[in-house]
Amino acid sequence: MTGAYPASSPSTAWGVPAVPPVRRVQAAYTARHESDYYFTGIGTVIFLTVITCGIYGLFVFYQLMRRMRDHNRRRLELLEGATEFAWEQANARGVAEELRPNFERVAAHLGVLRQIAADFREPAVWLAIVIGAGIATSATLAFVPWMIGLVLIDGDLVNHDRNEGAVEAELSAIYTRLGQNVPAPDPSRVKGQQNYAGRIVATIFTCTVYGYWWMANAMRDGNRHFEWNWPWEDALANAVQALEASTPGPRE
Repeated sequence: MTGAYPASSPSTAWGVPAVPPVRRVQAAYTARHESDYYFTGIGTVIFLTVITCGIYGLFVFYQLMRRMRDHNRRRLELLEGATEFAWEQANARGVAEELRPNFERVAAHLGVLRQIAADFREPAVWLAIVIGAGIATSATLAFVPWMIGLVLIDGDLVNHDRNEGAVEAELSAIYTRLGQNVPAPDPSRVKGQQNYAGRIVATIFTCTVYGYWWMANAMRDGNRHFEWNWPWEDALANAVQALEASTPGPRE
C-alpha cells in the first residue's frame, strides 16, 4: 500500500493547492519566536505581581495561557509537516513498508496532539473570566478561575509533552533510517503531573500567597519545555533541509 500513510493531512478548499510539507516545517520552525514566550527574571515577575496587587499577574496569566496554546499548535504543524515529508521520502527510497509501524505510531500520537490543540484555551476569554470573577465578587473569587487555568496549563503541558516526545522518538528513528541524524529525545524530560488538590488547598489557606509560587512553577516548567524542544527542532529542520536538497527533480 505504497503512499497510503494513515495520518491525516490538513484539508484544503477545492482548487486550493495543499502546502508542501517542507514549507509547513519551515513556516512552523521560523514561527518559534512568535509562539514560545520565554519568561526571564521570574523573581522580578512575581515581585511586580505582588506590588501591583495582582494586576501584573493578569498579564502573566494571559501569557501562560497564550504560549501553551500557540506552542501546541505550532508544534503540531511542525510534526505533521515533518511526518508527511518523511513519508514522501520513505516512499521515494523504497523503505515505506519497513517504516510503516513507526508512521502508524506517529499517527496515533498526532491524533492526541490535535485534540489538545482543539481544546478551548482562548487566552483573552480566560483572562476576561478571571477579571469578571474579580469584579463580580469584589476580587475575593478571582483566584478560582485563575487556579483552574493553572491546572489546565499544567495538564496540557504534561499530556502534550508525553505525546510529542513519542512522536519525536519515532521521527528520530525514521530520519535516521533516511540517512539524517536527528537525536532521540530524553524520555526523562517529561514532568510529572502536579498535585492539583494540594496546590488548590495551599493557595486557599495562604490567602493566595502560595499561588505566586504555583505561577512561578508554571513559568519555569514552560521554559524548561522549550529548552528541551528547541535543540531537537534545530536538528529536525536541518535534516529536512538536507533531505530536500538531496532530492532530485523540481522543488516547490
